[in-house]
Amino acid sequence: MKEINLTITGMRHYYGNGVFHVGDILRCRKEPENEYDAEAIQVLLPVYGKVGYIANSPYTVAKGTLSAGRAYDQVKKKFYIRVLYICTNQIICKVEEGRKEDMESRISRQLKAIDDTEF
Repeated sequence: MKEINLTITGMRHYYGNGVFHVGDILRCRKEPENEYDAEAIQVLLPVYGKVGYIANSPYTVAKGTLSAGRAYDQVKKKFYIRVLYICTNQIICKVEEGRKEDMESRISRQLKAIDDTEF
């Protein structure tokens, strides 16, 4: 699969961008029942839950990334992304390929690393 870069937006409606770290693996899930956007893709972070959405507006999609609508048919119903850059109002990510077990293991390791440093 060709590399797909996406923009996370809407963080201010949840926990802000302080919960993200460069290199984090995040879960994404299509949300076809969303009343505002039939191509909505929510972004989830373990412990926090929903932390934002994949941008789907020309005003929120960062240059060089795909909108949720453009990526919708190129990704599975549930998929993973890795944080590349953290900006004030946007998080730039790359779609990660791999087995679910491997991605979940990486998420578990990143949570443990955060827990160890914040205690």
